[in-house]
Amino acid sequence: MARSQVRSQRKASGGRYHAYRAKKKYELSGYPANAKIDTEHKSRVKRTLGGNSKRVLLGTNKVNVTNAQGKTQKTELVNVVENSANPNLVRRNILTKGAVVETKLGRARITSRPGQTGTANAVLV
Repeated sequence: MARSQVRSQRKASGGRYHAYRAKKKYELSGYPANAKIDTEHKSRVKRTLGGNSKRVLLGTNKVNVTNAQGKTQKTELVNVVENSANPNLVRRNILTKGAVVETKLGRARITSRPGQTGTANAVLV
């Protein structure tokens, strides 16, 4: 079955919305990039709607960390500590927005979307 980004077929009450048309090609969703902590930086370019492109991060071992004073520096990733979106992503060391990671500078929260932007940015916690 196709992965779609359209409205759910069920109402909050459990009732059903009746479809007024079929799914369209432009409504299909892609599979998650699942950017992991890796030994080297790996990314690829993905074609998006309208012929535009998006850089997808597949793996990295570096992150841009900003401290409370606003100074940013690139540091090395150690591992993923917690992820409120899905605890299973912690065991697999997958980077998502909001994930707390351990770095050489301390714990940091990922603020970028690595699977969408191709970079990993974070702020110290």
